[in-house]
Amino acid sequence: MKLDLQRKRILELVAHCDPPTDLKKASLACGKNHAYLHQFINRGTPRKLPEDTRHALARHLGVDEAVLRPEREASVPAPMRSAGPGTAQPPFGGVGPSGHAGLVAVPEVRVSASAGGGANLEHEPGGNDWYFDAGWLRHELRATARDLRVISIDGDSMEPVLCSGDKVMIDLSRTAPSPPGIFVLHDGIGLVAKQLEYIPNSDPPRVLIRSENPRYQTYERTVEEVNIVGRVIWFARSL
Repeated sequence: MKLDLQRKRILELVAHCDPPTDLKKASLACGKNHAYLHQFINRGTPRKLPEDTRHALARHLGVDEAVLRPEREASVPAPMRSAGPGTAQPPFGGVGPSGHAGLVAVPEVRVSASAGGGANLEHEPGGNDWYFDAGWLRHELRATARDLRVISIDGDSMEPVLCSGDKVMIDLSRTAPSPPGIFVLHDGIGLVAKQLEYIPNSDPPRVLIRSENPRYQTYERTVEEVNIVGRVIWFARSL
């Protein structure tokens, strides 16, 4: 049978879901038999996806249920951010920049990048979720959602590159200060966002920690003295 937009969208979401899934797993997650979604998509049975099943499928795929509505009922939510914790609102009407509807959530955590010594981004949830196209994350940022967190910048040490109130996305899997870049790290005093660069041939190995704002001094730490949380790979700023 010819697939309508709703059925095509389900196939795209299943294909680009992170963590990976398939029609069988998705059917079981909806409380249905393993062939339910296969029959719905390829045989047109049932003709219409029940509302409770659509909501369960959306939860399994990590998207707003509006993305899975039939074409004539589909809404076009605008914000990239959710309205609050647990309220998913995908951008671009549910279709990401790559042309696929494979949206994934990146959690925002409460800590700021210049406050709270020893904060652990893995265990301090409580902000909103941000939704991004999985293909864009994978191909443009070379990242996967499970390794990403969004936090706020507090202070002016990284101005004009990063300003107080900016939201930054951190890749927790990228903790090596090479090549140089902006990292979130605990420098022995607090959690900070700084330009970080490995000092070649240093013994013991040392890193240069630099602010963009010339009012703040550059300083060094040994690799043992710093805890690199992750590399900053994206930011957002309110106008």
